[in-house]
Amino acid sequence: MDAFSEPAFRKVVGKFIEDGPKNIILDLSKIDFVDSSGLGALVQLAKKAQTAEGTFQIVTNPRVTQTVKLVRLEQFLALQPSVDDAIQNVKST
Repeated sequence: MDAFSEPAFRKVVGKFIEDGPKNIILDLSKIDFVDSSGLGALVQLAKKAQTAEGTFQIVTNPRVTQTVKLVRLEQFLALQPSVDDAIQNVKST
């Protein structure tokens, strides 16, 4: 996810947050790269989900997790190692 794909990504996922279910699980486990614009989009979307009184769980892989940890956003972005873990986390909230 980079500056090229970020606007479309933010628009589509933002629409799901506005119209869709209260809790969103975003599976980024197959993503190889996230740049600063992608991280910015994830932060904006997480804030939007919080404002809508929902949750925004992100399933990730080691490479994306490392990038998120470099900017110390791993707690805020609610990173999960698997979809099953994300579902359990949503159920516990």
